[in-house]
Amino acid sequence: MADFSEIIDQGQLKEHMQNALLADKISHAYIISGEVGSGKEFVARIFAKALQCESREERDGYTEACNTCPSCIKALNDSHPDIITITHEKPGSIGVDDIRQKLRDDVVIKPYESKHKVYIIPEGEKMTPAAQNALLKTLEEPPSYIVIIILTSNINAFLQTIISRCIVLPMKPAQDDSIKKYLMEECQVVDYKAMLCASFARGNVGKALELASNERFENLKDSTIDLISKLERLEIHDIMDRLHALLAPLEEEAKTAKKGIDPKNFEDFMDILIFLFRDMLVYKATENPDHLIFTDKLSYIRSVTVNISYEKLNEIIKTMDQARNRINSNVNIDLVLELMLIAIKGYIYDKSNRR
Repeated sequence: MADFSEIIDQGQLKEHMQNALLADKISHAYIISGEVGSGKEFVARIFAKALQCESREERDGYTEACNTCPSCIKALNDSHPDIITITHEKPGSIGVDDIRQKLRDDVVIKPYESKHKVYIIPEGEKMTPAAQNALLKTLEEPPSYIVIIILTSNINAFLQTIISRCIVLPMKPAQDDSIKKYLMEECQVVDYKAMLCASFARGNVGKALELASNERFENLKDSTIDLISKLERLEIHDIMDRLHALLAPLEEEAKTAKKGIDPKNFEDFMDILIFLFRDMLVYKATENPDHLIFTDKLSYIRSVTVNISYEKLNEIIKTMDQARNRINSNVNIDLVLELMLIAIKGYIYDKSNRR
C-alpha cells in the first residue's frame, strides 16, 4: 500500500503535501516535475488517495491515508470516481479535445462521493498550446472542489500562465544510499547489485528499480567489460561487430529501432565504461575494493591498474566524455565509438603507459 513513508527522499515535496493535508489548505493545481522514472505518478496517487481518505491517521511520522475506508480501497484499485486520470488517444500529444471533454467540461459536475475531485494529467508536457489554453480557462476560475495534478518531465513546455497558476513541486534526485537501502529492504536485492543499480540510476528511483529487475542490464554490463578485456587481441572490425551486437535492440524492439542501436543500450554502455574506469582510478589510488561499484570485477580492475598510470586512466575518461558529447552533437555514432575504443585499447595495452 503506497504511502508517504514509501516515497524515497523528496523531503521538501513531502513537507509541502503534509502541511497542506494538516491545514486542509489544498491548492487547486499542482505541477510535479521530474525526469522520466522519478516517481511522479507514484507521488501524485499517494497524495490523491490521502486527499480523498475518509479517516486519515498518523503513521511513521506522516499524515497518511488509512487504506481501509471505502475511498482508499477504491483509490488502491484505481476505481475511485473522483480520482480521474486524463488519457489521450494520440501517443505524441494531448489535444484540445482531450482537455475539453475529459477535464474542462467535466469539472462542472460536483464530486460523486468525496470532498475533492482530483484530475491527474501524466505527460503534461505533451499538451498542445490549444490544450494548454483550454486548461488555462479552468485554472483561472476553478471550482472550489477540484485539484489538478500535472505531471511533467519538461516544465519548460508549459505556457508561463499555466505555471503561474500552479504550485510547482520538483522531484529531486534521491540519494544513492536511500535507493540502495530501498532495493535491499523492499525488493530483496543483494547489496553489491543494489549499490550498482543505485549508482547507475543517478537519483532516479524508477531507473534503479528497472535495472534491479532487468537481466538486459546485467548481461550488458558483463558483455561490455568482457569486450574491453579482450581489446588487445581483437582487430577493429571484430571490435565493431561485437559492439553492434551489444547495442542491438532487443528482438521484440528491433522492427521499430533506428540504425540498429537501442538508445537505452547505448546510454547504459557508456555509463558502464565510465564507471568501470572511475573504479580503476579509485582502486589505483586506494587499493581498497570497498568503494568500488563493480565489486564483482575486482580481479580485472586490479590487473589493469597494475599496468597503467593515473594520467592514462584520466585520459580514457576524457576520451569517453568527448565521445558522448560528439554523439550528442549528431556526429556519426559508429565512427565516434570506433575511435573511442581504439584509443582505449592504446591506453590500456601500450607498454609505454605502464607504471
